[in-house]
Amino acid sequence: MSAGPPPCRCILCHDYGDRDRLDTFALRTIVHITEYGWSVVLVEADERGPGWAYTIGLWHSHRSPELGMFGGDVFEMEECLNTLGRQIAAGRPPADGERRPDVMRGLPVAFRTVDPGWYTPMFGGAVAFYRRSPLPILQVAWPNPDGLFPWQPGTDLPFRRSQPWLWLSPRQHPPGVWTRRL
Repeated sequence: MSAGPPPCRCILCHDYGDRDRLDTFALRTIVHITEYGWSVVLVEADERGPGWAYTIGLWHSHRSPELGMFGGDVFEMEECLNTLGRQIAAGRPPADGERRPDVMRGLPVAFRTVDPGWYTPMFGGAVAFYRRSPLPILQVAWPNPDGLFPWQPGTDLPFRRSQPWLWLSPRQHPPGVWTRRL
């Protein structure tokens, strides 16, 4: 008999004795999760590199991995993550290696398990919320206009580098804009 997923150790489910000292980010995250079941964090592009977006609360509310998208317009990625969040809430959690059609501008997305070495630099808000690492996180990869994902033959080098390959450990990832976040 399977023991099932581990208990949630987030700041909503467990009293760590610091609830009166939570910052605005944590309080806003709690409000979003309480109201919608998850929150989406937007990290705007800056001089260090492209932006990204990720969820907090899917594990707490639905025992589904958290999700992250990278390298696109943060508001478009937010909408994509919210679409996937609604699918998860309806009982369709994603799995490593799965592809889903028509999620981003009519194009499919693919899910890849994130290596825990990326958790703190890329998902710091989720790590702080859950107070543990690793927790399950999937990268949501998007294809080029031809429907090819960055790891597939036929994609050009700029597109291959437009999204990190977080399923690789940081040591295995090619140096570039994404590894500067480490």
